Formats: sequence, structure tokens, C-alpha cells
Amino acid sequence: MTAPNLRDRYLQETINTASPAKLLIMLYDRLILDLGQGAEAFRAGDAELGSAKVMHAQEIVLELQVSLDVNAWDGAPGLSSLYGFILTELIGANIRRDADRVDGCRKLLEPLRDAWREAASAT
Repeated sequence: MTAPNLRDRYLQETINTASPAKLLIMLYDRLILDLGQGAEAFRAGDAELGSAKVMHAQEIVLELQVSLDVNAWDGAPGLSSLYGFILTELIGANIRRDADRVDGCRKLLEPLRDAWREAASAT
């Protein structure tokens, strides 16, 4: 097996065996990474890469939103609204290749990722 195939297999096994909390943190980590790389690409003038990263981030936010059970806890409807706002911002940022708007979304999401990570480590 080649090195890329081994890496892919390892990543798939990691995902398949991760707890729901770990999967959520992995999604947030990738989301934050995509946003950082997207903003950086826009600033460097690489609209194609920036757009691809921001679109992937949009897909993650959409997945987070649709998988959220808004009846599970009092804060869930607010979190769903935040996801909707971020999706709107990312669409606008992608259209205008606006790195600052992408960074604004990242800054909103980083504390959420950190809170989920803390909550997962407490269980």
C-alpha cells in the first residue's frame, strides 16, 4: 500500500472510531483551518483556492446546522441562527473574495470550537 493510501485509511479509521464529541471537534477544526486558508488565499490573490476553501467551510457549517437538534437544549435555536448568519457571511465573502469577512466568521467560530473541546474533555 502506498503512503497516501495508508494515510487515507488511517484518517478513515480515525473518523469511523471517533466519538460524536470528537467528530464535532474534528469538524470545527477543519472548518477553522478552511477559513484560515481561504482568507490567506484571497489575500494572496488566489481566488480559485480561496473559493474552494470557503465553499468547503460552507458545507461544514451547513452540516453542523442541519444535524443540530434545536429541541435538545435552550441554546440550540440560537446556535442554529448563528450558523445561518455565518453561511450568509461566507457566501457574501466568497462572491466578493473578502478575506476580512472570512476572518470575521473564523473569529466567531473559534470560541465555539474551544467550548466544544472543553465540554468533550469534561465528560
